[in-house]
Amino acid sequence: MTAESSELPLAAAFPDADREQWQRLVEGVLRKSGVTEAAGAAAEDALATEIQDGIRIRPLYTRDDDSAAVGLPGFPPFVRAGRPEGTTVSGWDVRQRHVHADPERANEAVLADLENGVTSLWLTVGDGGVPVTELPRALRGVYLDLAAVALDAGADFVAAAEELLGLYAASGVPLSEATGTLGADPLGLLARTGDDSKLRIQLEAATRLAARSAADSPKLRALAVDALPYHEAGGSTAEELGASLATGVAYLRELTAAGLDVDTACRQLEFRYAATADQFLTIAKLRAARRLWARVAEVCGASPEASAQRQHAVTSTVMMTRRDPWVNMLRTTVAGLSAGVGGADAVTVLPFDAALGLPDAFARRIARNTQSVLLEESHLSKVIDPAGGSWYVESLTAELARSAWAFFQEIEGAGGQAAALRSGLIGERLAATWRRRSEDLAHRREPITGVSEFPHLAESPVQRDPAPAPVGGGLPRVRRDDAYEGLRARSDAHLAVGGERPKVFVAALGPAAVHTARVTFAANLFQAGGIETVQEPASVDAESVAEAFARSGAGIACLCSSDAVYGEQAAAVAAALKSAGALRVYLAGKPGARGEEYVEAGVDAFVFAGCDAVEVLSSALDVMEVA
Repeated sequence: MTAESSELPLAAAFPDADREQWQRLVEGVLRKSGVTEAAGAAAEDALATEIQDGIRIRPLYTRDDDSAAVGLPGFPPFVRAGRPEGTTVSGWDVRQRHVHADPERANEAVLADLENGVTSLWLTVGDGGVPVTELPRALRGVYLDLAAVALDAGADFVAAAEELLGLYAASGVPLSEATGTLGADPLGLLARTGDDSKLRIQLEAATRLAARSAADSPKLRALAVDALPYHEAGGSTAEELGASLATGVAYLRELTAAGLDVDTACRQLEFRYAATADQFLTIAKLRAARRLWARVAEVCGASPEASAQRQHAVTSTVMMTRRDPWVNMLRTTVAGLSAGVGGADAVTVLPFDAALGLPDAFARRIARNTQSVLLEESHLSKVIDPAGGSWYVESLTAELARSAWAFFQEIEGAGGQAAALRSGLIGERLAATWRRRSEDLAHRREPITGVSEFPHLAESPVQRDPAPAPVGGGLPRVRRDDAYEGLRARSDAHLAVGGERPKVFVAALGPAAVHTARVTFAANLFQAGGIETVQEPASVDAESVAEAFARSGAGIACLCSSDAVYGEQAAAVAAALKSAGALRVYLAGKPGARGEEYVEAGVDAFVFAGCDAVEVLSSALDVMEVA
């Protein structure tokens, strides 16, 4: 290489930047924006974001944040992968879920999936799925020596397992070559139903099934450690991980007490986790789960070879929306990518319309093609632990592991998973977490595209056949869109009865350049509750607003403009709206110094970024429904 050019110096010629320099730049930005006068580390901390489980996401990570050694892929603590080759040889297992109760229609969907890229099946059997006795019809034409089957049979897990094992025998597949999961999960069933009257019987049956599987079909796993009930009840990531650890430990105790050695017992478990559209949190969750289970297995005396956790990741139902369900394609794509990057052994991408009922053929095709693109076109599986080495991901993995371990210890201190479920410890903890998250959703600090942000009121609803009702009675099943779905349902009822949706008149003051930002904000806010916005004419004043409001057919109104224009016109316009019969008058913006003056003139409430949108919309609908 020639001598360094004076016109184009190499990077090595520049002095290294340090953290203090970066903090000084942050100080300047914060000071100019008027946020804070903090300096140094305090300025950096001002940019940090707190998420669930007491974890703070900092704006900058460096080699100083490097966590403990993560080992090599396929070796304890298995943070980087459960196998030395990761998923580089054949990719992860593309596992599609089927819940149709009609065995013929289930069979059609199963065969279509297997012919078009799916490599294993996840079947709901018994309550909420195919009847146990109809399992042969649902799997007719399936090459069981090629496609693994994972059962989700709830209380019918023994009968379903017998049916599946009989199918292997009938099809000539040696049990020693059978792969999949028989799906026994008594503690998961307790979490779902709240019924522990048969728990002891079910645990003993699961133990016998595991012993039989270990002896006759070592490639089959008898028990599923399903963490989805805790995620779907509103639990945090660490709570989901901690509950799964407690469940896994409880099963290890049962299996070893029945005579299985620790290694054999570990190989009978498959863990199931939710994958969300928070990509880094999902990646860190799966990596932390392997680290945590490796520690449990080590303490229990398992060999390194048996300590790797087998993981099945499923795109979250909590994040799926019923309105504008097409956006779910984006959510499940990010979640599927995160599951793959996180090192899951099997991945299920739920169809975008799964929240509406039984998915149609198009939705199932999109779901399986999502994984095909990630595997075959993006080659995502060709790199072991792509996020490994990122100081942020490594730090997040370690923090999640610590928080999850603390919750696991709390459950163990309460007597174990079954006792913690019976006493309500887990249910109360998850409910408290969901209440906090619901606050963020209500205040739109956690936005939901297509629901709380950018809703489309004119969109035709997507209709699907109803899905079988899942088992219930235990932990609740929540969705992020629950509160807004309730508001939209009220709007739909208004439309069905009166032929039109409830309306809000947008009283825009001053020129477009002044009022557009708050008009857009107000329209977005009210439409999230199914309230149609009317802005005709484009701008009004105290003299013209009464006639425009009467012509709009709206029951309520919202003033939108700049603070300066409010000072000149808001009081007069609000009074005119009240005189014209407005049931409620809102002002887009915080009250400020003149809030009391506006209230005296007729402004009933103020709407602004960070306000309780659900409360605002609910009270607005209350007023219009009474009228």
